[in-house]
Amino acid sequence: MALANEEDMEAFFSDVVRYRPQELNQLASVTKFSRREIQHIYRGFKQECPLGTVDEDRFKHLFSQFFPFGDATKYAQFVFGTFCPPGTNIINFEEFLSSLSLVARGSLHDKIAWIFSLYDINHDGFITKHEMTEVVSAIYELLGHAIEPVLDAGSVERHVNAVFDLIDTNGDGVITLDEMERWCTRDEGNTKSLDMLNTVW
Repeated sequence: MALANEEDMEAFFSDVVRYRPQELNQLASVTKFSRREIQHIYRGFKQECPLGTVDEDRFKHLFSQFFPFGDATKYAQFVFGTFCPPGTNIINFEEFLSSLSLVARGSLHDKIAWIFSLYDINHDGFITKHEMTEVVSAIYELLGHAIEPVLDAGSVERHVNAVFDLIDTNGDGVITLDEMERWCTRDEGNTKSLDMLNTVW
């Protein structure tokens, strides 16, 4: 087929590279969202990501719009790492929807596992104090001027040390998923204290 002009050619290649998501019924069957909810989420996703995928830079830009009082760059990078399959640098709609479903509608186990993966930056199955410091620092940067009272230089260190004192039960300097699950599910108070680890997602 001959392409009449440059505009036709641009439209042609745009269609070639545009990602096509799975059928609505299939998405509803593998997530915890209804068909109507998926349609609503897809409209927003498509508006911001017309090609049907989002890379890390675009993700950071979109994320920052929700947190105008701070710098969301670093935190968005960590969240992107939990959404993005290993070895890739883009998220398609199914991946975005699946992660959103897990975080928003998943079981307590699902949510704990997601929080763990956020803090386990190098994905080796352990959270070190350095990794937790990186994520907590990113959360503080994200909140920016919205944090009251104003945090001092030692706030992050104190926060991280407090978490490790509670969860690193064998004192080996790292937190495992099992340790996190045991602490979070020990009683209702600890379950609610997920806020201590939780993100502003």
